Amino acid sequence: MPTTKTFTYSAIDATGKKAKGTIEAPNEAAATHMLRSRGEVPLEVAETGHGLQKNITIPGLGGRTKLKDLAVFARQFATMTASGMSLLRSLAILEEQTSALSLKKATAEVRADVAAGGGLSQSMAKHDRIFPRLMIAMIRAGEAGGMIDKALEQIAESLEKDTVLRGKIKAALTYPAIVLGFTFVMIAGVLIFIVPIFEGMFKSLGGALPAPTQFLVTASHNMGWIGPLVIGVSVAWTVFYKRQTRTSENFRLRVDQIKMRLPVFGQLLRKLAMSRFSRNLGLLLNVGVPVMQALAVVGETTGNEVINAAMKDVQATVRDGQTMSTALRRHPIFPTMVTQMIEVGEESGQISQMLDKVADFYDREVDTSAESLTASIEPIMVVVMGTVVGGMVICLYLPMFTIGQSIQG
Repeated sequence: MPTTKTFTYSAIDATGKKAKGTIEAPNEAAATHMLRSRGEVPLEVAETGHGLQKNITIPGLGGRTKLKDLAVFARQFATMTASGMSLLRSLAILEEQTSALSLKKATAEVRADVAAGGGLSQSMAKHDRIFPRLMIAMIRAGEAGGMIDKALEQIAESLEKDTVLRGKIKAALTYPAIVLGFTFVMIAGVLIFIVPIFEGMFKSLGGALPAPTQFLVTASHNMGWIGPLVIGVSVAWTVFYKRQTRTSENFRLRVDQIKMRLPVFGQLLRKLAMSRFSRNLGLLLNVGVPVMQALAVVGETTGNEVINAAMKDVQATVRDGQTMSTALRRHPIFPTMVTQMIEVGEESGQISQMLDKVADFYDREVDTSAESLTASIEPIMVVVMGTVVGGMVICLYLPMFTIGQSIQG
């Protein structure tokens, strides 16, 4: 008999009220099924005893809407609308339970607009910095086709998959970031604390210092202004980069082009872009968004300015009567497999299904590439750290050989 665990849950009961409690079940899926069988709509189910896994909120730094928050929001919204709950009641519950301050505020304003007679997509479009354009376009199509619950379900699945993909990319990049950070801290520590000790010892013994050792000594003497300068330049570059990324389309295009050419990382980012492009375009077409509008939306929601620029040209080509696959072939960023699958979809009338298959393929490719990247970066980082440490040790001990030779002479 499987071991049961205790889960805390929040759910909507049969009367439409929010309820919280605990439930015994073998796993989270079983707990969710038990709640549904009791006529309740589960909002959140979590195993007890995992308090350390909760997100930490730092005063003054909260309120930023994360992709994970949007994925949870969309999933709960889809669950409630599918159960027959009204939009206003669903929005009221979502406003109450969401922890992201910006998302909570936007949900409250959307609920007020809907209560005043506005459409859901129209109300959400007023908060396009909170709700992605893809989400708004799909809800608009769902409203037009009378299938908003289906649109919300597909939005939730898309955001959840995107969250998983981003998590894998971050996991692959976390190790090198930590190692590089530790390396910089170690270099600063050696220059500030270790080099002065060796310098005093070398002065007492006399003799000229070799050029590499003299370089370390000079760097140690100037750490008082080198450190603040490096920090200041880093902060200034970060502010400049974020501002240009927000305001300059040409800057974003140049940055994405450089990213695509990076060794190892470039291929991973290209596959991630193809996954998002295929998934988002397939979702938009599947819920009935017109092709021209879908191409405009997908260009802005892929997160890659190279694809966005390509979509503008593709729109013009499709508007002139050519097929999408023909237009995509003009742009090298789209692999032959992608254009061929889209061409098959156009001929068979199943383009959204073909795009879903392409997205699934690139999801698996991203998984494989992320794992390979992690496996290959670890030994590279070890070599880098070994080279830095070994180089500094050699520089510090070079004068020993010079002093030894002068003593023997």
